[in-house]
Amino acid sequence: MFRQRALQELQANRARLGAKSALVGFDGFVDTIVTPVGLRRGQGENFTPIDTITEFAQRIQGAAGKSTNLEFYPRMDKLGGNGPIMANALLATGTRVTYIGALGQPAVHPVFSGLATKARTFSICDAAHTTAVEFNDGKLMLGQMKSLDEITYDRICAVMGESTFHAELAAADLVSLINWTMVPNMTAILVELVERVLPKLPAHDCLFFFDLCDPEKRSVEDLRAALAAMAKFARFGRVTLGLNLKEAQQVYAALGFAAVGEDEASLRQMAVDIRAKLALTTVVVHPRECAACATADGTWCVPGPYTTKPLITTGAGDHFNAGFSTGQLLGLSPEACLALGVCTSGHYVRTAQSPSLSDLETFLANWR
Repeated sequence: MFRQRALQELQANRARLGAKSALVGFDGFVDTIVTPVGLRRGQGENFTPIDTITEFAQRIQGAAGKSTNLEFYPRMDKLGGNGPIMANALLATGTRVTYIGALGQPAVHPVFSGLATKARTFSICDAAHTTAVEFNDGKLMLGQMKSLDEITYDRICAVMGESTFHAELAAADLVSLINWTMVPNMTAILVELVERVLPKLPAHDCLFFFDLCDPEKRSVEDLRAALAAMAKFARFGRVTLGLNLKEAQQVYAALGFAAVGEDEASLRQMAVDIRAKLALTTVVVHPRECAACATADGTWCVPGPYTTKPLITTGAGDHFNAGFSTGQLLGLSPEACLALGVCTSGHYVRTAQSPSLSDLETFLANWR
């Protein structure tokens, strides 16, 4: 059983993590988690929520040519952004983390205070803001992200010093540069790194992890250029591209492949074809119910500990990424990396807390 194999691998290798470090960037959001109100009967939480995106869409459609009032009931303000959430999840496992991103100016925003205490942080601009509308069948992320326009290679170097930035890159065992979609200058940063920075740094066994983060609003041409830039990192280490189902379908189409289904065989096929086309080390495709990956050695797929009543869903994918990357840092098999990914996400959506390695061992041992 894959869970037992993953647990044994984790227990045998967990001590390695104390010596590992990660560099993560570059976004940063203040997330306000809200529930859409369907029928209000009184004050506070005395209401019936709008449970599905379909019902929400029907409410909006009914306002066409008229107007309507939509109430979002606030649940919490929390650290947000794909980078900070992944960084926090890596910290929970014991990985040393340097975070570079949009954490607030002139001072770090209070939601990032925990991250700033545990990680070495460099804030390069104001945080963006997201209203995360959560439903039983998904979520809508309503973003205000103008500040992310300020994230450039030159700005990073101006804030932390070019030599410091290069030293952090040279020392990292994992470099995770994510949320390409919402950081307009990310492709330019990637090109700068692969063409001018990494060739000058000492060679070492580095893991690179990329997550596009819902590229639907970017053009196909921009997406192809980003993928080409990410592929060039293979000259300097092992490259993983992490994709949820929607992202995998978009990348698959952008690379010229005909659409396939959503069953396990199709997930494996997408991972295989994308990996081969871009010449990457690993491609991961993770829908909500399972996760698959492909390397040069083959494909693997594991089911996820799916729950119909999650405590939180925003950040689940970033926790999967952190779990999978933790497995890679520990030198685990692809199957065990997938298991750590789905268990990290599964623990988080049930508890709203990032799991430690001990939490992951408990989850693997007790998951039925």
